[in-house]
Amino acid sequence: MKLHVIIPLCALLTLTQQTPSRDVNCRCELTHSEKAFPHDKLSTAEDSASKCNSNVTPQKTLELESLLLGLERRVPQLQEDVSVLEREDDGQLYSVLSLLVVENELLEIKQLINRLNRTMLAHQWLTTNTTNELDDLRAEMQELETYDTMQVVKRQQDNQRLKRDLDKCMHGLQPTTQPTQPPHGYCPHGQFRNVTGPRVYTAGEYPGSYAYGAWGRDPKPEAGKENFYWMVVLTSGNKFSNYVRFYSSLSALIVGVSTPGNIQIHSSNPTTNTIQGPNVVLYGGALYYNCYNQDAVCRFNLTTKAVTTLRLAKGTRFNSKGNFCHLDDCYLFTDLDLATDESGVWVIYTTTQDFGYMVLSKVEEPLALGQTWRTSVYKQGVTNTFMACGVLYATRYVNKDTEEIFYSFDTTTGVERFNLGIFINKMSPNIYSLNYSPVDQMLHAYCNSYMVSYKVLFL
Repeated sequence: MKLHVIIPLCALLTLTQQTPSRDVNCRCELTHSEKAFPHDKLSTAEDSASKCNSNVTPQKTLELESLLLGLERRVPQLQEDVSVLEREDDGQLYSVLSLLVVENELLEIKQLINRLNRTMLAHQWLTTNTTNELDDLRAEMQELETYDTMQVVKRQQDNQRLKRDLDKCMHGLQPTTQPTQPPHGYCPHGQFRNVTGPRVYTAGEYPGSYAYGAWGRDPKPEAGKENFYWMVVLTSGNKFSNYVRFYSSLSALIVGVSTPGNIQIHSSNPTTNTIQGPNVVLYGGALYYNCYNQDAVCRFNLTTKAVTTLRLAKGTRFNSKGNFCHLDDCYLFTDLDLATDESGVWVIYTTTQDFGYMVLSKVEEPLALGQTWRTSVYKQGVTNTFMACGVLYATRYVNKDTEEIFYSFDTTTGVERFNLGIFINKMSPNIYSLNYSPVDQMLHAYCNSYMVSYKVLFL
């Protein structure tokens, strides 16, 4: 019995000694000839590019252009005032009033030049600093391009260049189709064709203070006020105001020197017959606006300080029930939009019986409702309207940088168009008021506390 146990143990010992060892190490060496990509340098280059984009903006260039434009318009006015003063010389004493006018002109020009000098110095420093940063950024990017051994970036750039050339070729071969629609009604300037600019971009004397407001010129100014600009800011919750502010010239508005200052409608704000909403216009020495808490147009006479009201049709939407809107936002208390053109004052609104579609009415002087037209465009699908030569134009929101004038309604022919395709370059995401000035063919926009103007081009 013991012999049988011993034999298997011996066999097991023999087999164990013959089995090879499994303790074997296997090593592979990988040789990589490429340099490690410097992610820290790429991150630094991205930060530098972002800093350049935030420092160099179109607004800064337009600020300088606005100041130059204001100076360009102010100097001829000074020459005219000096000529008046010379004509009043009787050999002994100049007119005290004319001397004061010239003194005020010189003071405002000096303030404008000082602000222009400060702006130019800031721009010179920004130009020098940005040039150095761009040179450093270019050198860093050239160094980073050496890591692109497979030339992926170069091929992408070549493809983009080829695509641009193809698009340019395709569009260049297609002739522009002439419009077949009947012409608009008579306009002394010709047919509305385009909008360029901005020509003026300024925060005025209240930078960043009042998001909603309106500004512009009187198409039918009183004697001695031909160069005046007016401004209304909604000082109570971006909804209400109780005064209109005047400036003797564009440069005075830019530098924030108000003459003759505020003309108050009422000491309280808001109260009966004060301003509600940003859609305000000035015409013939009177301010037209949506009366506080009413479906009515108010007319405030700047000379007599009297307020008269014009009640609109029954069912007119007001108190933010028929606003201008786009997909992301509606503009508070824009139910009634007042507009001016060569012929006078207009009001754009909507009613419950018109199911939200825009209605246009002529406001006759001194204050009466004239002819009314009904349109086929939904008011809450529109962001703003304005009038020019008896034609209603409507805008819509494209993106934060662009607004499109897409619609027109000709009150002479009754023709509507929905495909105008005229684009406005915005300086702020939202335009809260937009009004055409027939005095100089400019569009005056109020955007998030900034005053911006565009030149209207006629054919």
